[in-house]
This record gives sequence, C-alpha cells and structure tokens, in this order.
Amino acid sequence: MQYITEIHSYQSEKPTAVTLGKFEGLHRGHQKLIGKVREYASEDVKSVVCAFDMGKATLLTAREKRERLESRVDTMIACPFTKELREMEAEDFIKKILSKRFRAAYVVVGTDFRFGHGKRGDVDMLARYAGTCGYRLDVVEKERYKDRVISSTYVREALREGDAELANALLGYTYQVSGRVEHGKRLGRTLGFPTMNVAPPPEKVLPRFGVYACRIQVGQAWYPGIGNVGVKPTVAEEPKVLIEAYAFDFDGDVYGEEVTVEFYTFVRPEQKFASVEELKDRVDANIRYCREYFSRTGLA
Repeated sequence: MQYITEIHSYQSEKPTAVTLGKFEGLHRGHQKLIGKVREYASEDVKSVVCAFDMGKATLLTAREKRERLESRVDTMIACPFTKELREMEAEDFIKKILSKRFRAAYVVVGTDFRFGHGKRGDVDMLARYAGTCGYRLDVVEKERYKDRVISSTYVREALREGDAELANALLGYTYQVSGRVEHGKRLGRTLGFPTMNVAPPPEKVLPRFGVYACRIQVGQAWYPGIGNVGVKPTVAEEPKVLIEAYAFDFDGDVYGEEVTVEFYTFVRPEQKFASVEELKDRVDANIRYCREYFSRTGLA
C-alpha cells in the first residue's frame, strides 16, 4: 500500500475509486465504504482512501489506521485538514481534487458527506458534477446497530461508559491501545501479579477508567489477562494516566518494549482503597473473574 501524508503528493495516471472522510475509527460503517471501493478497484482502477486528520483525540492513531488498511487498498492518504482545504470551495474540490488530482472514476461516500468551504458540498452537488467530471457516484447508506447509525461518536460514547462489548460490536474489531512499558514501583510483582505499566499515545481515546478483562500482546504472542486504565489512586504519588496490565502466565521482562492491550469487558470502576492489602484482595478477586471470563467465552 502506498502511504501519503499530503493530498497534493498523490500522483498517478490511472483512474481511481476513491472514498473520503475522517475514518476516525475505521468502524463497520467505514468498512462498508472501503469495501465498495475495493469492489470497483481493478488492475486499471486504483483504490484510494483519503482520510482527513482533524488533529483531535482519536480512536485510531495514524499508525494504527495505516496498519488496518495495509494490503486492503492501493493508497491511503492521511491528509491534514489544512487551511487550504477548509477554505477551498466545494466546486473547486470536485474539479481540482476529485477530477484532476485523483482522476476519479468512482466516488464512494456516505449519505451525510459534506465538503468544501462552509461545508457547502454534499452528495447532491457530487451527483450534479458526476457527468461532466466523468465519475460514477455511489452514495452508501449508513450501517446500523440495533436501529442506531454506527458512528465514531457512538463508539466514543460506548468507551466513555466502559461498554467494551458495544464498542467492539460497532467497530467490528476489538478496541486496543499500544504503548511502551515504563518502569514502576514493582508493587504488582511484590503482591504476586507482575504488571506492565503501559503508556498510551497522548492522542488515543481511552476507555472509562477502571478494570477490564483484556488480552495483551507481547512480541508475537497473545495472553489473556487483566488491565486497569487510570491513575492508580491507591499507590500513585502523582497522577499519570497509564494502563496497568497483567498478562496471565507471562513473567518476562518487557521494560522499554511496546505491547498492545485489547479490551473485552468492564469489571469495575477505578477506585482508591484504604490499604495495599485491600487492593490486593480486590485484584485477586478480579483476576479470578477474568480467568473465568476467558475460560467461559473461549476468547483467550
């Protein structure tokens, strides 16, 4: 897959099947659009995903988005939403970007796609220019989950509530956070459950603070486990948001390495305990629950 970070850097003489949007979480609705682009693609028609980066906290980092699209489309453009794009008139976007730059043969968008200065451009405008600019417009209906449209906002709401199952159902994959393992106080090891202090990317949206049944990837191997998202109020001297993960049946040294934590189900909110002993008793119970969860669901 060709990966480009500037829309004007795209160069190809071949026509394209292109879809455009923020594609923040690459959820099931986004996957529907990308699936259509893949249907139109061929040896002579290149598949292009133009993902606008709005510079806000996001469900997928740029690297994660790239990894999820790798081998699925010919080109991904991670396009900053610059002043030039914000102020470009909608008609100019169609003529200069879609027609001239992308040589679009197929334009695939959702029903609410808006573009151009003041968001004047919409699917009706795209339809009006389709004939003169030589592309076929495919307006794809929204994907729904239990009668509600799937959106990045819906995913964020689910994560904010700690509803990992709902978030995963909307995404079509398991929500995950990757980060490097930092040195801690080694308290978990002392208490019998050696944990990894995973520093999340600053731009990554995190689930509700609390304890989750998780899977943890170390190297190429995945382990069932447990994770706490938050600031560890019982033992931390200074609040710092981390994911403290314990991978069952793993006891290696991974300091400085990157690991990935997948979230499956919410166990309890983060809380401050009166003592380390009380914390240990609760964590022991949470570990038992998570082991039973993975045994019962077969997700390990």
